Amino acid sequence: MMQVHVPAMRGKMGSRTYYSCLMPLSAVPQFFKFTDWSGMLPEDREQRVLVEKRVPELASYITENENDYLFSSITASYKSEPQFDPFQPGADIGVLKLQLGDELIINDGQHRCAGIVRALKNGSPELKNHTLSVLLFPWESTDRVQQMFSDLNRFVQKTSKSLDILYDKRDDVAAATLMMIERVPVFRELTEKEKVSLESKSTKLFTLAALYDANVELLKGYDHHDIATNAGLLVDYWTEIAKHMPDWGKVLKGQKLAVELRQEKISSHSTVLRAFGGLGVDLLASENWRSRLTPLEDIDWSKKNPEWENICIVANSVVSNRQARAATKAFIKSKLGVELSDSEKNSLNRAG
Repeated sequence: MMQVHVPAMRGKMGSRTYYSCLMPLSAVPQFFKFTDWSGMLPEDREQRVLVEKRVPELASYITENENDYLFSSITASYKSEPQFDPFQPGADIGVLKLQLGDELIINDGQHRCAGIVRALKNGSPELKNHTLSVLLFPWESTDRVQQMFSDLNRFVQKTSKSLDILYDKRDDVAAATLMMIERVPVFRELTEKEKVSLESKSTKLFTLAALYDANVELLKGYDHHDIATNAGLLVDYWTEIAKHMPDWGKVLKGQKLAVELRQEKISSHSTVLRAFGGLGVDLLASENWRSRLTPLEDIDWSKKNPEWENICIVANSVVSNRQARAATKAFIKSKLGVELSDSEKNSLNRAG
């Protein structure tokens, strides 16, 4: 039977011997077993059910970033003991010989593997020669495989959206947002860049995630601009907005505590920021957009203002769903004297 030889290291984890090897991507569809678990009871599965809609996104990530994509190791179990040939007697570095036809049971990384299989079909021919780090353990039983899945995923903590935005160098909106934050004083000093929500005693007013979402709205239709151009547009717009939000300025100058403003008013809430983003799309097309923002100073941003009820405050809590964002944007536009679309009028009527 034909064999595939891969460079490998032999190690020990707990009581088990395992192998760390480098496999060519072309070996993924040959060796890795994709089981359709959807018809089985959860207690009988060895893995979670593959979420098909995640696969195209992962495949695109590879094919669109063929020179610098990155994956962590795949963990799998083998049923047929592979042959390990050390480079010299007793060494833990050598060559692992896998039999073609053997199947490796994926313990962790089935979506990555499925994305690789799809990318091999759609990407350049060079992809098949790229290598993937794989950890191989002996298959013992379904119970053991389930325990491995649990152990591998139990302590995984998803990074916050703010931190993802901060570190993602491929996202043009993220890059423009970070450039804008550094050039708008109230954002530079009062934006939480790591956590997706503000803790009760936080000295910040905004989160990076909320500003990013607002800028996604604001930059619709500006995809053809480069990052620096869009950053300049964002700086102009948010600098002008900040001029007419005196409460933001009070916190920046130390005249009011951030925690007090967040407790009393909605002016720095993500729902309002997203509304400002959408508002910008409507205003920036006109030459006098700066002067049209002046009435922002007359809006009562207090949570006690009954006008916000069923706009973005429901049962005394600020809400951020799509309906609330649309109604908030429509409400602000009405206060600025900007003409509302029929759908915006309807959103206010529903709220009323």
